[in-house]
Amino acid sequence: MALNRYIPDKETPKKRTWRYVLGAVMCLATIAFSAWAGWAWLIVLPFVVDYYFTKFINWSWGRNHRNPIIKGLVSVVGDVLYVIVTITFIFTFFFQNFGIPSSSLEKTLLTGDYLFVSKLKYGPRLPMTPLSLPLVHNRLGDMETYSTAWTLPYKRLAGYGKIERNDLVVFNFPAGDTVATRMTNPDYLTLCYMYGRDVVNHDKAVYGDIVYRPVDKRDHYVKRLIGMPGDTLQIKDAQVYINGKAQKNPTHMQLNYLVQTNGLELTKELLDELEVNYRDVSEQPALQAVSPEQIEQFKAQSGLSPIDDSGSYGRIYEMPLTEEMRMRLKGEAGIVKIVRTHYTPDASTLYPLGLHPDWTVDNYGPIYIPKAGVTIQLNPLTYATYERCIRAYEGHKLEERLGQYFIDGKPATSYTFAQNYYWMMGDNRHNSADSRAWGFVPEDHIVGTPSFLWLSLNDEQPLFSGGIRWSRMMHFITGK
Repeated sequence: MALNRYIPDKETPKKRTWRYVLGAVMCLATIAFSAWAGWAWLIVLPFVVDYYFTKFINWSWGRNHRNPIIKGLVSVVGDVLYVIVTITFIFTFFFQNFGIPSSSLEKTLLTGDYLFVSKLKYGPRLPMTPLSLPLVHNRLGDMETYSTAWTLPYKRLAGYGKIERNDLVVFNFPAGDTVATRMTNPDYLTLCYMYGRDVVNHDKAVYGDIVYRPVDKRDHYVKRLIGMPGDTLQIKDAQVYINGKAQKNPTHMQLNYLVQTNGLELTKELLDELEVNYRDVSEQPALQAVSPEQIEQFKAQSGLSPIDDSGSYGRIYEMPLTEEMRMRLKGEAGIVKIVRTHYTPDASTLYPLGLHPDWTVDNYGPIYIPKAGVTIQLNPLTYATYERCIRAYEGHKLEERLGQYFIDGKPATSYTFAQNYYWMMGDNRHNSADSRAWGFVPEDHIVGTPSFLWLSLNDEQPLFSGGIRWSRMMHFITGK
């Protein structure tokens, strides 16, 4: 019995030729993709062959149906499925859209920048949580949009390059494995350290539900890669050192400064000219309203002095500035002094939480960044520093009992890391929640690198009067 073939009735020889040519290209593309992504994808090849050549399947059944309702319904459903599958395929293997939500990378990437993140340089990471709603990352309204009933192990396809120091990197937030849905910043572990785990877990009115998210469903962050696996990192007076060598700072690196004026108000026009976000500017309260002891403490920490014999300090603003912006502002009329903001130690906000009471965001470390295959000896310092890597990122049960360490129930004196880790920081150094706050980024959390900026919106300006940053749009991102 011969099988029916559903060849278009009115197909001309020219259209048939083009169908064969396109079919040959698609077959070769399917084979090439299977060689890259895995030979299991060859299951698609017979359908590609039939669609373009053999025509044993009636691919146009719904669109040619006599019933106009069925014809219309099938047409709409088919188009929607085609768009969803195509976009999901592109987002999974090639690039993904991403919006910059904060100022942590200013002035390299600005709040309101929309860009494509390339997954091809480092190689796309295959989905680890396949059961999820398409085109939605992790949450829709009050609902998580995935199921952990079926999960897959970490696997990354080959890329055309490798991850390098100073790359801009998009990654899944490591400390986002457990999330208080009503208070996502600071992260859950920091909230527990500050307020107590029982309070955070049970006060749903303040913190919301506590949910666990698998690796590929954790929130996306973008930072600059500062430390590579095996590096020892230290920050001295806001300067990063790697293995004892000072590193070149990013071109647009910003630090927070106190700007003292003679009473002059910093106008909106001046801030616009400097390209400073209004939300990043704060005016210090009048020092006349505090005690003499507090004034002396402020003078000692800030390096600022009264501007006249009355004891007035004029007006004092705090804002992030690049070196170029600082020099430019220094020459403005009414500016008395510009000094860098001084930060005191706060162990409750720095990783590892509570371990180093003398560390600050500007004076941090030294700290060793784990490398796959490297073995560390377990002691109180390494336990506190790498406990999260061993437990949360590499899936082992780590315990300490009376000075003895146990991994998966067995006594242990050392541990060998299974994967590489990275150290990420924002260019806006004093306004960035980064590795100084939550630690290392595991290799399996890496998503890709920003490659193309297609839209930039400034929500502090009217849309058609400065709200669209035309000069930033439609260009490739170098990130240097």
